[in-house]
Amino acid sequence: MADPLDIDLRGDIDGSAPAKRGPGWFEEVVKGWGPPVLLVLVLRSILIEPFQIPSGSMVPTLAIGDFILVSKFGYGLRVPFTNTEIVPLGEPERGDVVVFVKPDSVSEDPLCWVKRIPRTFTFDMVDAMPGPRNPCSIDFIKRIVGLPGDTVEVRDNVLYVNGERQERQPAGPYSYPDPARSFRRAGGRCETVENAMFTETLGSVEHPVLQSADYVLRVSDTPPTTVPEGQYFMMGDNRDNSQDSRFWGFVPREMIRGKAMFVWLSFDPCEDGFPGLGRLRTERIGHGLK
Repeated sequence: MADPLDIDLRGDIDGSAPAKRGPGWFEEVVKGWGPPVLLVLVLRSILIEPFQIPSGSMVPTLAIGDFILVSKFGYGLRVPFTNTEIVPLGEPERGDVVVFVKPDSVSEDPLCWVKRIPRTFTFDMVDAMPGPRNPCSIDFIKRIVGLPGDTVEVRDNVLYVNGERQERQPAGPYSYPDPARSFRRAGGRCETVENAMFTETLGSVEHPVLQSADYVLRVSDTPPTTVPEGQYFMMGDNRDNSQDSRFWGFVPREMIRGKAMFVWLSFDPCEDGFPGLGRLRTERIGHGLK
């Protein structure tokens, strides 16, 4: 019997063209998964995008471990993967909960996102990958309290906008476990942070805010500050545990990525449950944001 290798060689000797090989596995993967992945990326860029809440700066409106959906077209349609707005659909309003790029976190390297691709695909878990170690920008979520031209002031944890006190009513004590601010106790439980809760009326929006029960942890007052044109003043609802415009300044309009809509999934990282996530909080699924 002839060896299969002899058959291949005979074809070469006879001058006939060798049999064409099918596409490699990488090409097959790209052809099969490329279009749907690209479609998902485009939809995320212009319609809706999921975000995870890693910190307690928006407690109690948002819990640590919430997964939310953000409307990318609430204020206007943009060119995919850019901040260039092509169809304006409205302006951010006082009281909106929004996701934005923290201004001082943006890399000065225009090719940063390209260099970050290897690390992005490995979720920064492989140190040997090339590219910048830090993200090209950091997304924050806060509430808009000051519009362009507004004067914002905070006195003894009470918010004033254009000289008018934003009324708030006591709503009792409020505590929550915060793994970021404390250590894990025996049994996997997180240390509890004690606060006083208030219901604040910000323009036409009524929402909860927290004030630390420990006077030493309260954030100092903010003097009257006028918001420049085209920029916004952001604050977290957890007023004494939020890095916001009181510390690093205003947010330009083009850096606002979208308006938070609702919680679509939530895990309590301080309770046992799914590895790396915690206990599933079914009671928060579908929770709307205002």
